[in-house]
Order: sequence, then C-alpha cells, then structure tokens
Amino acid sequence: MNKLISNYLKKHSVTEWDFAKDYKPLFNNAVVIPAIDEYENIIHLTRFIDELDDKYFDKTCFVFVINNSESASKEIKNANEKTLEYLSNAKFKYNYNFIDAATKNNQMSEKEAGVGLARKIGMDLALRLFDYNNKDRKLILCTDADCYFEKNYLSAVIEHYQKSKSGAGYVDYEHPLPDDETEKKAIVSYEVFLRYYVLGLQYSGSPYAFQTIGSTMVCDYESYIKIGGMNKKKAAEDFYFMEKLAKITSIDRIKGTKIYPAGRKSWRVPFGTGQRINRYLSGTHNEYQLYDPISFEILRKWINLFHTSNILTSEDYLKRANDIHIGLKSFLVENDFKNAWEKIIKNSNSPVQINKQKMFWFDGFRTLKFIHYLRDKYLPEIGLFKAVEELLKVIGEGSPPIENVMNNIDLQLKFLQKLRELT
Repeated sequence: MNKLISNYLKKHSVTEWDFAKDYKPLFNNAVVIPAIDEYENIIHLTRFIDELDDKYFDKTCFVFVINNSESASKEIKNANEKTLEYLSNAKFKYNYNFIDAATKNNQMSEKEAGVGLARKIGMDLALRLFDYNNKDRKLILCTDADCYFEKNYLSAVIEHYQKSKSGAGYVDYEHPLPDDETEKKAIVSYEVFLRYYVLGLQYSGSPYAFQTIGSTMVCDYESYIKIGGMNKKKAAEDFYFMEKLAKITSIDRIKGTKIYPAGRKSWRVPFGTGQRINRYLSGTHNEYQLYDPISFEILRKWINLFHTSNILTSEDYLKRANDIHIGLKSFLVENDFKNAWEKIIKNSNSPVQINKQKMFWFDGFRTLKFIHYLRDKYLPEIGLFKAVEELLKVIGEGSPPIENVMNNIDLQLKFLQKLRELT
C-alpha cells in the first residue's frame, strides 16, 4: 500500500469497523453495497450477482455493509442479524466480504448513522482490498441492495475505464415501473423531474450536468482519496460526493449497461426516490410542477459570462448579471459574490487557478440554490410536461404531443423515454 493511501486511511478513514472475513489485497475493483433491513433483497441480489457476466469476477470483490443505528427497532436489528448470518455461511461464484455495522458494539452512533456513513465504511475499507502492485485501474463502484443490473454491468463499467481517463462517472439507470397505476405515475413524475434538471444543466453548459444517484456512482481510488473520501451525510450523500468529484475530474456517463434502482416507498432516507414515492401517494404536494425552462436560459447566459477565460471585476460581473436578469444579480449580491470574487483574485496566482476557483464557487449546490431562488422569487414552476416540452424545443428536440397527457400514462412514458435518451 503506497503512502498516498496510508495517509488517507490515517487522516480520513473510519476505523471502528473491519471486514468480517479474512482478506488479501488481490483485487482491482470493489462493489460497495450498504444495506439496512434488506434481508430478502440481499438474498435476491446475491443470487442475481451470480448470474452476471463473470469475466472480471476474479479481480472484483463485492462488499456488503450491514448497518443500523443504536436506536434502530428490534425488527430492523433482527433482520440485519439474519442478513449477517446469511452472508457468514454463503458460497458464491464471486468474491465477497461484508462488514458488521449492525450488532452490539458494532452499530453506528445515533449522530452519524445513515447511508453516507454506511457507504463510507465500505468504500474506505475497499481501499485495503486493492492490489496496488499491478497497473490496472482500481475502481470503487456503488450500488444498493434493492437494485438489479443488466448482466454486463460489471464488465461494461470496467471496460469503460480501460479506455477513459476520467476518474469518476455514473451508470445509466432506469427505475422499473410497477404494475400499480398510481405507483407507476409516481415513478414517472419523479424520474422526469430528475432527468429534466440534468437536461436543463446540459443545455446551460454547467459542469455539474450529471446524475447524482448513489446506486450508480463509480470512481477510481485516486479520485476518492483526493476529495477526502465519502461524506457521512444521512441524505444527499451522493449529490455532495459527485459534486466534489466534478471539481477534480470529469464525470462520465457510462453507457452500454443499466442499473435499475427500486422505485419503492421507503423510510431509509429523508428524501430521494423512496420519499418522493411516499409524498406522491400521500397527495401532500403537486408533483406535476417543474422549474420554468427560462431559468436554464438565464443560467446558460451566466455560465457563458462567468466560465470563460475573461476575468472581470466584481462590479462588471454584477452589471452584466443585471443585464441578463435582475434575479441573477440579486442572487449574486445575496450570496456575497463581490467579497468572494475579490478573495479569489487575491489568492490566485494564475488565470488557470482563477478559472478553477470559479467552478468551485459556483458549484453544483450553488447552481441548485440559484434555480430555486429564481423559482421562489421570479419564475414560478410550470406544468411538468409543459416544461419538458418547452425545454425540448429550446434544445432542438421534438416533443411528444402534450394534449391530454395528464390522463394518459402511455403518453407520459413517451416523455420519460425521450428524457432517458438525452440524459
């Protein structure tokens, strides 16, 4: 293990947990799978993995992180204990190991327990599995216990990075559509929402135009270490992780295979797919509203102004921002752009460094805040399918017919399929 990895493990790694089975550093790839109260899904997933293309099984280890908090219910703890017992006795075609972050003396503290910490435990320990004596890429793949994949999932990802120099990416995905009509509509509206936002960022030229879904994430070990590893957030850990990666490397869309994340009701995280399904079914929100596409036009003009080699004064930026849209200038003022920009200029030694700091300041989170700011103060949301139709027209793509779309699930699926092709 080289010094870079040793330093990371010493400074940033969680140290309270270890693998349940003996291991040797023999691998080039690790697939990290956190699981809480997923006994049936783990059985299904492990059998499904057995059926994957086994071309890279000898150089890959699947890492299961069975976890719960100290205050988890008896039912959850019992389910996790059954899962640990199952993994203790299982025999698969592929290499695997697992981590007990669930039983007494191993469970997570109440303060930190959550999907972020679970992913971090598995990803940090995965660094110990790699054979650093060979020159092959060392990849950490993330997925979830309730997902399934196309049979070429593993080989497609590994072979993608045999050609790509990028340090991170995400696998194409589709939420499986349930038979229940209401749940199907819930999934469609949610996935349209996710993909519409990414399409808007693509149109705007944002460097943060990529999916941020935990079960699709991939990075190499160098990039993982450079950003200080996975965070411990209880939700949106995937968003912040991918955002940090985008600041140091390009993010690839890995085509040629797909992951299918479960579209189910869930209590596991405060938001995300599970909670959006809960919300749709509860009827507490209008799920058929999206950001006005004009928001992305304003963002595009700002990016074209800000993310160039030109270096203006803060006053010039604010003046030109006002010419683009009063909401843009107002947002910059409220986010203390003037002081932030002057610090960037003062602390940067070259135009290259200044342009890098531009991306750091107007990052993925601030981009999302800006779109929300416009929504809340200047450009109220419009109908979901109307928004998609207008954005498709702006980017020069044809749109499915919108007439009677709210009562026609097949037509809604055509909108979703169009977005799937583009994002």
